[in-house]
Amino acid sequence: MAFDIDMIKKVYSELPDKIAKARAATGTPLTLAEKVLYAHLHSDQPLKKFERAHDYVNFAPDRVAMQDATAQMALLQFMQAGRPKVAVPSTVHCDHLIIAKEGAEKDLAFAKEESKEVYDFLGSVSNKYGIGFWRPGAGIIHQVVLENYAFPGGMMIGTDSHTVNAGGLGMIAIGVGGADACDVMAGLPWELKWPKLIGVKLTGKLSGWAAPKDIILKVAGILTVKGGTGAIVEYFGEGARSISCTGKGTICNMGAEIGATNSTFGYDESMARYLRATGRTEVADIADSIKDHLTGDPEVYADPEKYFDQVIEINLSELEPHLNGPFTPDLATPVSKMKEVADAQGWPERVEVGLIGSCTNSSYEDLSRAVSLAKQVAEKNLKAKSEFLINPGSEQIRFTVERDGILDVFEGIGAKILTNACGPCIGMWDRVGAEKKEKNTIVHSFNRNFAKRADGNPNTFAFVASPELVTAIAIAGDLTFNPMTDYLLNEKGEKVKLDPPSGDELPKNGFDVEDPGYQAPAEDGSSVQIQVSPDSKRLQLLSPFAEWEGTDLKGLRLLIKAKGKCTTDHISMAGPWLKFRGHLDNISNNMLIGAVNFFNEKTDSVKNELTGEYGPVPATQRAYKAAGIGTVVVGDENYGEGSSREHAAMEPRHLGVRAVIAKSFARIHETNLKKQGMLGLTFQDKNDYDKILEDDVIDILGLTTFTPDKPLTIVLHHADGSTEQFDVNHTYNQQQIEWFRHGAALNIIRKSFEQKS
Repeated sequence: MAFDIDMIKKVYSELPDKIAKARAATGTPLTLAEKVLYAHLHSDQPLKKFERAHDYVNFAPDRVAMQDATAQMALLQFMQAGRPKVAVPSTVHCDHLIIAKEGAEKDLAFAKEESKEVYDFLGSVSNKYGIGFWRPGAGIIHQVVLENYAFPGGMMIGTDSHTVNAGGLGMIAIGVGGADACDVMAGLPWELKWPKLIGVKLTGKLSGWAAPKDIILKVAGILTVKGGTGAIVEYFGEGARSISCTGKGTICNMGAEIGATNSTFGYDESMARYLRATGRTEVADIADSIKDHLTGDPEVYADPEKYFDQVIEINLSELEPHLNGPFTPDLATPVSKMKEVADAQGWPERVEVGLIGSCTNSSYEDLSRAVSLAKQVAEKNLKAKSEFLINPGSEQIRFTVERDGILDVFEGIGAKILTNACGPCIGMWDRVGAEKKEKNTIVHSFNRNFAKRADGNPNTFAFVASPELVTAIAIAGDLTFNPMTDYLLNEKGEKVKLDPPSGDELPKNGFDVEDPGYQAPAEDGSSVQIQVSPDSKRLQLLSPFAEWEGTDLKGLRLLIKAKGKCTTDHISMAGPWLKFRGHLDNISNNMLIGAVNFFNEKTDSVKNELTGEYGPVPATQRAYKAAGIGTVVVGDENYGEGSSREHAAMEPRHLGVRAVIAKSFARIHETNLKKQGMLGLTFQDKNDYDKILEDDVIDILGLTTFTPDKPLTIVLHHADGSTEQFDVNHTYNQQQIEWFRHGAALNIIRKSFEQKS
């Protein structure tokens, strides 16, 4: 069944004319990304040739998707907007709050009991405001979206950085914070700086052990975790057309790890096959009729250097399987070099656990190729040396692979089948022994591998690989195992070699499912009541943030000067903290507890200038707030990298932090800071980072004349009585400056609806 078919038909009927007008306005052939962007300009946005990485542009996305951890705050904000129903099709997916421990049945039952209050809240809000609700156990948001909602040429936003997964079906799908989702659900324009364009030309064809995952692992190694910031990555070429739709989704999904705004592929036969296989033949038929509009113009792909800001070329016929890590997803090592590199680096080579699935690699094709290796364990008298865990991507996938006997084979080699949920990928893994913080290695097919990410242990060395390579390494139990060349010793003492993986792109007998886990909203939700207990530890109704006081900010204290990588995981950890995602005050007790303090090289230990003592970051900030003292957070490069979680912006705002000054920001986090009425500033001279001392009193000047493109000034009052000052840059446009002045973007939305009503 195709959801929202009337909306899709409308988008497709208007697409050719909008693209023709865009081509006329720009006077140039268009990439796929440009076609979709121009076709989704908001009605109040004048058409012109937009300057990349400069112009802020208003868009009208087709839909919104939210996972349960971020949906709580997004919907708490939407409840303040005053609308009776969402303005665009929207969905909530319950995939983040399920702890992986015992196995699917027990873990799901525990989650339904432990998080009943949250699920009831999300279900009732969805029912009231016309939002589709996917119950716990239904699947991981991005897999469910790909199976049911994504469509070529569409635009969506989602409250998760891996929303970009839908690029595998030719969408422009972008991860955002809840405030952005709130805007779109309220019928307002959604703003984005017009992106740069990176073209990746794929030639040749994958074979043997190489998988779609290896393409993005290679790209991550080339571009690094910030190389795609502010850009859309567009894949093209004969190699792109040879990859399955879900393989394309894997590549796009992990584009978030290079900071890309989105990654996408032009419409082709693999997408048509996938649409038809997932019950959307009508969408495929319409897409076929306008297929030239759902890919880049031929001139673009014939001379890509002329139309993209950067072009990368990869020959898939020569691509080698990769392992990326540890501790960062862009440290790329070809499998043939792993022995040499691991020995040199002293990485633990014994692999304790192999994990496959997650939103990145949980398709039928992924599992069928991995199971072709699992079958060889019995056939070749082997025994898997590592623990093996599997997260199916959706109930449709789980039901189908169970029907086809795939789960039986996995369980036959000792695999534990977990719930159709994120689990270890986002730190929701109650791993036995992790509290001992022992040095160990795991290999997984997830997308992120930051320290503590999977199991909370800072000494877990996590490596990212394809499901096929993860399975082979789990069988061998050795990080340095190269299945292309190495032999294993079986239970009979014989040397055997694994055959390359093989599998089906789509199930030969079609997909099947008894209960997909979907709950449609009420036609009229006006009578639906939403209850939030004032004594709840997990849910808290929001109060508006205070407006800017109209003056420069003076007498601020330094809360923390973060050293090195400071992701949203460092700013607002997941794992056990996910349970408080709907309670801003409670979750604020994790604020910046993972950031490394420049001055003492410790985490969660900063100096309280009111007492002179060192203590936890949240407690210190609460003391400043109680004393009426604002603070500043200072960050390094790519501050706020990683997940889209707006809690990383809302917690500092709630506790009284006034500004974050960093060498550079990740795109989503910078936007989240702006939406919540905070200042996100960057050093004009990155060496000024070194001037900020632990005991400084800080002033931010120029706010009374705050205008786009005009720097602000920082004055440092050092403890010895001396002062220093320097300018800092910002990317605020006039609308975003209004967000700051009003205290938050939501304050403006609420006032607007109050005036209309």
